[in-house]
Order: sequence, then structure tokens, then C-alpha cells
Amino acid sequence: MSKDRDDKIMLPDEVIISKIYFIRGQKVMIDRDLAELYEV
Repeated sequence: MSKDRDDKIMLPDEVIISKIYFIRGQKVMIDRDLAELYEV
């Protein structure tokens, strides 16, 4: 893993919260949103 990937990037809470959905009473995040968040 490169040194650049170790740097932390802060995102506003609203960005992450907007990607959390309630499905059948559970909080979930869509895999595409998680991949974008973790840059994979």
C-alpha cells in the first residue's frame, strides 16, 4: 500500500449519512457507495 493511501480524508457527516438507507428496519449501505467511500 502506498504512503498516499495512508492519508486520511475527512468527509462531512452529511455525505455519509445520505448514503445510509433503512431497509426492513436495518441501516444499510449499498456496495457501490462503500466502494466509492473506500476508493476501491
